[in-house]
Amino acid sequence: MKRRAASSASYRRPRRLRRRLLQILMVFLLLGLVFYGFYRRQINRYARRAYATLTHGRLTGREQTPLLAGYAVHGIDVSSYQGKIDWPEVARHQVRFAFIKATEGVTLRDSRFARNWREARKASVMRGAYHFFQPNYDGREQANLFVRTVPLAAGDLPPVLDVEAPEFHDVSVMRRGIATWLTLVERHYGVRPILYSNYSFYQRYLAGHFDDYPLWLAHYEVDSPELPKDKWIIWQHSDEAHVPGIRGAVDFNVYQGSYAGLLALRIPPPQSPSR
Repeated sequence: MKRRAASSASYRRPRRLRRRLLQILMVFLLLGLVFYGFYRRQINRYARRAYATLTHGRLTGREQTPLLAGYAVHGIDVSSYQGKIDWPEVARHQVRFAFIKATEGVTLRDSRFARNWREARKASVMRGAYHFFQPNYDGREQANLFVRTVPLAAGDLPPVLDVEAPEFHDVSVMRRGIATWLTLVERHYGVRPILYSNYSFYQRYLAGHFDDYPLWLAHYEVDSPELPKDKWIIWQHSDEAHVPGIRGAVDFNVYQGSYAGLLALRIPPPQSPSR
């Protein structure tokens, strides 16, 4: 009898162990589903970016991301990261405007700016230039680098200040640097610059401080920006789009208004002196 009882107990132990492991597995599965439900967009985004990295070598430059529905005016922003761009091909695919990186910090000039600036205009793509702001460098020096580099003229889009670098020592110092750049660049070109930032950075550090400047907002994995429409004019809705003429990913943007509205945003021709 004792031998049978011991045998029965030893038989029940593996069953209890399997049941416990199954319970633990179910808990992890449930937690995983809850986590995925909350962070589905981010997880899908990381998965797409990992896949894009693995398949980059097979890209041809003819891939095309569908245009965002509900908007009539589409554009891109580019830097040397996009390599050599076939601008006539880009223009044939409903890209109406492009912002081109010109400068960063106090010394860096984008190596492909001059070519992109020239070729975009030849292809009749409305062009603008942007400066990537480094918050720990002097705003005046950064403005000087930009105006020495960018020959904005009538018909071009206003200059853009890209503010998103999170490595700064003091938010008030950063804001003063931004204000200095915006003031000096507006004075030089005679047109109010556009401020660019991503949603979280803007909400945390910039909202309420530069509301007099047009806002270009980066906000991904959402159906529409979470800021009211009267707060922004351009929405960067993707940083992993594809446009024929560019081999690899590129940022995709929409202008909130009509094409006539975008034309009206351009730098006007100089006024003739009154007699």
